[in-house]
Amino acid sequence: MSEADEQPEGADPEGAEPGAAGRRPGLVIVAVIVAALFVCCCSAAVGLVIAWFAGLFHPPA
Repeated sequence: MSEADEQPEGADPEGAEPGAAGRRPGLVIVAVIVAALFVCCCSAAVGLVIAWFAGLFHPPA
């Protein structure tokens, strides 16, 4: 039997470049990191706005 006979149908030969399915986990990781940074930055901005309106950044009288 040759190597081609041992591989199941539809299997990629060795050395083949990964397709979209191979790149998808990397994109998911990047998307999760971007979403986490977005949530953190937005919550920090909201906290700063609340602190500003509460007078925490104004000089004491």
